[in-house]
Amino acid sequence: MIRLAHLADQALRELYKPDGMNLGMNLGSCAGAGVAGHIHMRLLPRWCGDANFMTTIGETRVLPEELRVT
Repeated sequence: MIRLAHLADQALRELYKPDGMNLGMNLGSCAGAGVAGHIHMRLLPRWCGDANFMTTIGETRVLPEELRVT
């Protein structure tokens, strides 16, 4: 899994040019899919100033601002 994460990191950095990466793992049935022995890893590109996963999932950037400004 670590080798695959490394390859994914290289591909994502080349394609999206992120400022950094988040690497996370879910271990066990309570952490994912309710399956005993479950394990999965995720790698998410991040940019300075992004607020959440919208950049990756929604293919858009988020600019946080106070509600009264909005």
